Amino acid sequence: MRILALDTSTEYLSLALTLDGKVFSKDVHAGQTHSQLILPMIGEMLSEAGIKLRELDGIAFGAGPGSFTGLRIGCGVAQGLAFGANLPVAGLSTLLALAHGSGADKVIACLDARMGEVYHAAYIKCGDVLQEAIPPGLYKPGEVPPVTGEGWTGAGSGWAAYKILDEVYGESVREIMPDAYPRASSIAFLSESIFASGLGLPAAQAAPIYIRNKVALTMRERATP
Repeated sequence: MRILALDTSTEYLSLALTLDGKVFSKDVHAGQTHSQLILPMIGEMLSEAGIKLRELDGIAFGAGPGSFTGLRIGCGVAQGLAFGANLPVAGLSTLLALAHGSGADKVIACLDARMGEVYHAAYIKCGDVLQEAIPPGLYKPGEVPPVTGEGWTGAGSGWAAYKILDEVYGESVREIMPDAYPRASSIAFLSESIFASGLGLPAAQAAPIYIRNKVALTMRERATP
């Protein structure tokens, strides 16, 4: 499969290009500059790989949850490129990509959602497939759902931002990867079966996954401890 994958859901800009088993990837700490960097970096990657956009099988993107602005940028770029090249698209869960990138068999994926909350999900590997043990949700760090058993790996910025997660899960977690983030290489891998099965969507149907509907605190809420 020949797939372009991208993720702009966090402060990182992650790109990957898979060409029949060979993977090209670029990851940079973009901060607030995703929109300035993404198209030039995609152009460079395609040029380095010696392939044109229209020769790909599809475009995959991190659909969320994550930064509202970042998700809109990623979805918009995937949609625009797919329209122009007449390619299908696939939106993948950023939490699933985070779990896949950790390489662990039991993962509590947790991204800092700001505003004192986390995006959270848990996955267990069954064979070669990560299955949801706890579906994606938005929680206060001290109110995340419990997991069953031990040997879990905690992955994502939520673990760096909220130490209370360590207390909540205690001995259930054996390893923490606070610097992990959703990588386009994982999104590309996870999307292969989608495109191979002809289940990619028309560009017009590309859409972010929003868990939180509210994007800002009111002045009263900011003043409330």
